[in-house]
Amino acid sequence: MVLSFFRAGDSGLDHVVTRSVAMVNDARHSFDLACMALMSGADPQSVSDDVRETDLRINANEQQLRSELAVHISVHGPNDIGEVIGLILLLKKIERVGDHAKNILDLAESGVSFSDEPDIDELLEERRTVSGFFTEASEILAEHEGIPEGFRDRLGEMTSQIQSRIDAYMTSDQPGHQVVPRAVYHRYLKRIVANLNSAVLAATEPVRVIDSTE
Repeated sequence: MVLSFFRAGDSGLDHVVTRSVAMVNDARHSFDLACMALMSGADPQSVSDDVRETDLRINANEQQLRSELAVHISVHGPNDIGEVIGLILLLKKIERVGDHAKNILDLAESGVSFSDEPDIDELLEERRTVSGFFTEASEILAEHEGIPEGFRDRLGEMTSQIQSRIDAYMTSDQPGHQVVPRAVYHRYLKRIVANLNSAVLAATEPVRVIDSTE
Protein backbone atom coordinates (compact mmCIF):
# COMPACT_ATOMS: atom_id res chain seq x y z
CA MET A 1 0.00 0.00 0.00
CA VAL A 2 1.49 3.31 -1.06
CA LEU A 3 1.77 5.84 1.75
CA SER A 4 -0.86 8.54 1.84
CA PHE A 5 1.63 11.34 1.24
CA PHE A 6 2.06 9.82 -2.23
CA ARG A 7 -1.66 10.15 -2.84
CA ALA A 8 -2.47 13.54 -1.38
CA GLY A 9 -0.85 16.92 -1.83
CA ASP A 10 -1.97 18.55 1.42
CA SER A 11 -0.07 16.58 4.05
CA GLY A 12 2.89 18.95 4.14
CA LEU A 13 5.26 16.03 3.54
CA ASP A 14 5.48 16.10 -0.24
CA HIS A 15 8.68 18.14 -0.27
CA VAL A 16 10.40 15.46 1.83
CA VAL A 17 9.69 12.89 -0.86
CA THR A 18 10.93 15.29 -3.56
CA ARG A 19 14.18 15.87 -1.71
CA SER A 20 14.60 12.15 -1.06
CA VAL A 21 14.62 11.65 -4.84
CA ALA A 22 17.43 14.20 -5.11
CA MET A 23 19.31 12.34 -2.36
CA VAL A 24 19.06 9.06 -4.30
CA ASN A 25 20.40 10.80 -7.39
CA ASP A 26 23.25 12.26 -5.34
CA ALA A 27 24.04 8.81 -3.97
CA ARG A 28 24.14 7.38 -7.48
CA HIS A 29 26.50 10.17 -8.55
CA SER A 30 28.87 9.28 -5.70
CA PHE A 31 28.60 5.56 -6.45
CA ASP A 32 29.41 6.01 -10.13
CA LEU A 33 32.40 8.24 -9.42
CA ALA A 34 33.78 5.97 -6.70
CA CYS A 35 33.47 2.88 -8.91
CA MET A 36 35.13 4.74 -11.78
CA ALA A 37 38.11 5.44 -9.53
CA LEU A 38 38.22 1.79 -8.50
CA MET A 39 37.81 0.24 -11.94
CA SER A 40 39.24 2.63 -14.51
CA GLY A 41 42.71 3.23 -13.14
CA ALA A 42 41.95 6.95 -12.80
CA ASP A 43 43.49 8.91 -9.94
CA PRO A 44 41.01 8.70 -7.02
CA GLN A 45 41.94 12.25 -6.02
CA SER A 46 40.30 13.49 -9.22
CA VAL A 47 36.87 12.57 -7.82
CA SER A 48 37.54 12.57 -4.07
CA ASP A 49 36.31 16.10 -3.34
CA ASP A 50 33.17 15.58 -5.41
CA VAL A 51 32.25 12.31 -3.68
CA ARG A 52 32.92 13.62 -0.19
CA GLU A 53 31.06 16.89 -0.75
CA THR A 54 28.10 14.95 -2.17
CA ASP A 55 28.13 12.66 0.86
CA LEU A 56 28.12 15.66 3.19
CA ARG A 57 25.15 17.09 1.25
CA ILE A 58 23.25 13.80 1.60
CA ASN A 59 23.98 13.73 5.34
CA ALA A 60 22.92 17.35 5.79
CA ASN A 61 19.66 16.77 3.92
CA GLU A 62 18.92 13.68 6.00
CA GLN A 63 19.46 15.54 9.26
CA GLN A 64 17.44 18.57 8.18
CA LEU A 65 14.52 16.51 6.91
CA ARG A 66 14.45 14.33 10.03
CA SER A 67 14.22 17.52 12.09
CA GLU A 68 11.37 18.76 9.92
CA LEU A 69 9.56 15.45 10.38
CA ALA A 70 9.90 15.73 14.15
CA VAL A 71 8.40 19.23 14.00
CA HIS A 72 5.60 17.94 11.75
CA ILE A 73 4.60 15.34 14.35
CA SER A 74 4.73 17.89 17.17
CA VAL A 75 2.38 20.17 15.22
CA HIS A 76 0.01 17.66 13.64
CA GLY A 77 0.04 14.96 16.29
CA PRO A 78 -0.22 11.23 15.53
CA ASN A 79 -2.35 11.53 12.38
CA ASP A 80 0.65 11.24 10.04
CA ILE A 81 2.76 8.92 12.19
CA GLY A 82 2.78 6.12 9.60
CA GLU A 83 3.96 8.45 6.86
CA VAL A 84 6.62 9.98 9.11
CA ILE A 85 7.99 6.57 10.14
CA GLY A 86 8.20 5.56 6.47
CA LEU A 87 10.02 8.76 5.56
CA ILE A 88 12.49 8.50 8.44
CA LEU A 89 13.37 4.95 7.37
CA LEU A 90 13.61 6.04 3.74
CA LEU A 91 16.00 8.88 4.55
CA LYS A 92 18.14 6.64 6.76
CA LYS A 93 18.51 4.02 4.02
CA ILE A 94 19.52 6.61 1.42
CA GLU A 95 22.08 8.09 3.82
CA ARG A 96 23.58 4.63 4.31
CA VAL A 97 23.85 4.13 0.55
CA GLY A 98 25.83 7.36 0.33
CA ASP A 99 28.12 6.15 3.11
CA HIS A 100 28.89 2.92 1.27
CA ALA A 101 29.62 4.79 -1.96
CA LYS A 102 32.17 6.79 0.03
CA ASN A 103 33.56 3.53 1.41
CA ILE A 104 34.21 2.36 -2.16
CA LEU A 105 36.16 5.56 -2.77
CA ASP A 106 38.17 4.84 0.39
CA LEU A 107 39.19 1.51 -1.17
CA ALA A 108 40.43 3.26 -4.30
CA GLU A 109 42.27 5.87 -2.25
CA SER A 110 44.02 3.10 -0.31
CA GLY A 111 45.58 1.91 -3.57
CA VAL A 112 43.09 -0.77 -4.63
CA SER A 113 42.40 -0.94 -8.37
CA PHE A 114 40.43 -3.49 -10.38
CA SER A 115 41.32 -1.99 -13.75
CA ASP A 116 43.68 -4.83 -14.68
CA GLU A 117 41.59 -7.66 -13.28
CA PRO A 118 40.79 -10.43 -15.81
CA ASP A 119 37.05 -10.15 -15.06
CA ILE A 120 36.90 -6.35 -15.28
CA ASP A 121 34.12 -6.54 -17.88
CA GLU A 122 31.97 -8.53 -15.47
CA LEU A 123 32.70 -6.07 -12.68
CA LEU A 124 31.76 -3.14 -14.91
CA GLU A 125 28.51 -4.81 -15.99
CA GLU A 126 27.67 -5.51 -12.36
CA ARG A 127 28.31 -1.86 -11.55
CA ARG A 128 26.09 -0.72 -14.43
CA THR A 129 23.26 -2.91 -13.18
CA VAL A 130 23.49 -1.57 -9.64
CA SER A 131 23.73 2.01 -10.94
CA GLY A 132 20.53 1.35 -12.86
CA PHE A 133 18.82 0.32 -9.63
CA PHE A 134 19.45 3.83 -8.30
CA THR A 135 17.61 5.29 -11.28
CA GLU A 136 14.69 2.90 -10.86
CA ALA A 137 14.48 3.64 -7.14
CA SER A 138 14.36 7.40 -7.74
CA GLU A 139 11.64 6.89 -10.38
CA ILE A 140 9.60 4.80 -7.94
CA LEU A 141 9.76 7.61 -5.40
CA ALA A 142 9.05 10.33 -7.97
CA GLU A 143 6.14 8.61 -9.71
CA HIS A 144 4.25 7.70 -6.53
CA GLU A 145 2.81 4.50 -8.01
CA GLY A 146 4.36 1.83 -5.83
CA ILE A 147 6.99 -0.77 -6.67
CA PRO A 148 6.85 -2.16 -10.23
CA GLU A 149 6.46 -5.90 -10.52
CA GLY A 150 9.80 -7.68 -10.62
CA PHE A 151 11.92 -4.83 -9.28
CA ARG A 152 12.52 -6.33 -5.86
CA ASP A 153 13.06 -9.76 -7.41
CA ARG A 154 15.90 -8.33 -9.50
CA LEU A 155 17.39 -6.72 -6.42
CA GLY A 156 17.20 -10.07 -4.68
CA GLU A 157 18.88 -11.83 -7.59
CA MET A 158 21.71 -9.29 -7.56
CA THR A 159 22.11 -9.71 -3.80
CA SER A 160 22.42 -13.48 -4.27
CA GLN A 161 24.95 -13.00 -7.08
CA ILE A 162 27.07 -10.70 -4.93
CA GLN A 163 26.88 -13.08 -1.97
CA SER A 164 28.05 -15.92 -4.22
CA ARG A 165 31.12 -13.86 -5.11
CA ILE A 166 31.81 -13.19 -1.43
CA ASP A 167 31.43 -16.90 -0.60
CA ALA A 168 33.91 -17.77 -3.37
CA TYR A 169 36.43 -15.29 -1.99
CA MET A 170 36.25 -17.01 1.40
CA THR A 171 37.57 -20.27 -0.06
CA SER A 172 39.83 -18.83 -2.77
CA ASP A 173 43.44 -19.96 -3.13
CA GLN A 174 44.42 -16.50 -4.38
CA PRO A 175 46.66 -14.33 -2.19
CA GLY A 176 44.91 -12.26 0.45
CA HIS A 177 46.03 -8.97 -1.08
CA GLN A 178 44.01 -9.88 -4.18
CA VAL A 179 40.96 -11.46 -2.56
CA VAL A 180 40.38 -9.26 0.47
CA PRO A 181 39.82 -5.94 -1.42
CA ARG A 182 37.34 -7.67 -3.72
CA ALA A 183 35.48 -9.19 -0.78
CA VAL A 184 35.31 -5.79 0.93
CA TYR A 185 34.07 -4.11 -2.27
CA HIS A 186 31.35 -6.69 -2.79
CA ARG A 187 30.28 -6.38 0.82
CA TYR A 188 29.75 -2.66 0.26
CA LEU A 189 27.95 -3.41 -3.01
CA LYS A 190 25.65 -5.90 -1.29
CA ARG A 191 24.77 -3.33 1.37
CA ILE A 192 24.02 -0.72 -1.28
CA VAL A 193 21.58 -3.05 -3.05
CA ALA A 194 19.98 -4.07 0.25
CA ASN A 195 19.52 -0.47 1.34
CA LEU A 196 17.99 0.52 -2.00
CA ASN A 197 15.57 -2.35 -1.55
CA SER A 198 14.74 -1.20 1.98
CA ALA A 199 14.35 2.40 0.82
CA VAL A 200 11.65 1.64 -1.73
CA LEU A 201 9.94 -0.70 0.73
CA ALA A 202 9.99 1.98 3.44
CA ALA A 203 8.30 4.37 1.00
CA THR A 204 5.46 1.94 0.35
CA GLU A 205 5.11 -0.44 3.27
CA PRO A 206 7.14 0.90 6.23
CA VAL A 207 5.73 -1.62 8.70
CA ARG A 208 7.45 -4.41 6.73
CA VAL A 209 10.92 -2.86 6.96
CA ILE A 210 13.17 -4.52 9.49
CA ASP A 211 15.76 -1.89 10.31
CA SER A 212 18.80 -4.17 10.28
CA THR A 213 20.52 -3.23 7.01
CA GLU A 214 23.94 -1.76 7.66
